[in-house]
Amino acid sequence: MASVVAGKGEAEVMIWARRAELAETINLYHENPPYLPDIILPESLRASNDLEEVLEGAEVVVMAVPSHGFRAVLTEVAEIVDGAPCCYVSLTKGLEVDTRKRMSEVISDVVQDVHPRDVAVLTGPNLAKEIAQGFPAASTIACADDERATFLQELIHTDRFRCYRNTDVAGSEIGGALKNVVAIAAGIADGLGFGDNTKATVVTRGLAEMARFGVAFGAQPLTLLGLAGVGDLMATCASPQSRNHTVGIELGKGRSIEDIISSMSMVAEGVKSCKPIYELGRERDVWMPITENVVQICHEGASVDEMVRDLLSREVRAEFEGVSMTPPES
Repeated sequence: MASVVAGKGEAEVMIWARRAELAETINLYHENPPYLPDIILPESLRASNDLEEVLEGAEVVVMAVPSHGFRAVLTEVAEIVDGAPCCYVSLTKGLEVDTRKRMSEVISDVVQDVHPRDVAVLTGPNLAKEIAQGFPAASTIACADDERATFLQELIHTDRFRCYRNTDVAGSEIGGALKNVVAIAAGIADGLGFGDNTKATVVTRGLAEMARFGVAFGAQPLTLLGLAGVGDLMATCASPQSRNHTVGIELGKGRSIEDIISSMSMVAEGVKSCKPIYELGRERDVWMPITENVVQICHEGASVDEMVRDLLSREVRAEFEGVSMTPPES
């Protein structure tokens, strides 16, 4: 995203790198070899491993930190910003495990007196490498204040990266978090060698879980039919670039979750988030069989074969249970 905005040439953009040597590589060679190999970054994009330098005079702070480190980094950010007026945008698609909070809620916790209009979420089918390559793509910026959402939309939107907007922050974050769990299940189906019918079934029923959970926690149903829901779900469940889908494939092939995670250099958010998502859903009596089985595999030692048998042996239900299928009287 830093590359997208810097490439427009309309704003000064700095990116924080944890390692000084990586910041130097970005500044000198305009590359990020560990994460975006063979991609040329805009010359105007500058990097630093000094948070104070990065945040000096910032009007918009974009948090692209994995969920397990989000609060710690944001705490440092808030101390440096120290009440200066700025807008916070989360790119993180997960929940904080201990508190089971969405990232916008973590921002509200950490940043004192932050107004809801100054908290936003960017989400959608935005696989990083494809965006950095300049392939056409779209996402949505969600903010409770439509005027602020419009400002951010104009900041981010390019002729190759279409940015839409909505005011449903909760729904947008829920879609981004749950699609990772469904992607693990879809990957398991691929790893087991099942066909397209199986995968379509997993994805569609996974979307039903996303919708049930989302509505229970205040999401607008249409949000989950848009870029934050169906759009992101399609990309994450189909692409070999998806870390969560890759985890599922390897699980389906018989590898242990510990072995898979230890071999990855980047975070698969669905592994961490599936448990707090399932716990929250259970508290609201949300039926989530796919999420339940992903939790059992990733955190409770259940086998993939057990998950398949469990899903296939469950009671057959009405497809749209709880929803009236009777047409309105004319």
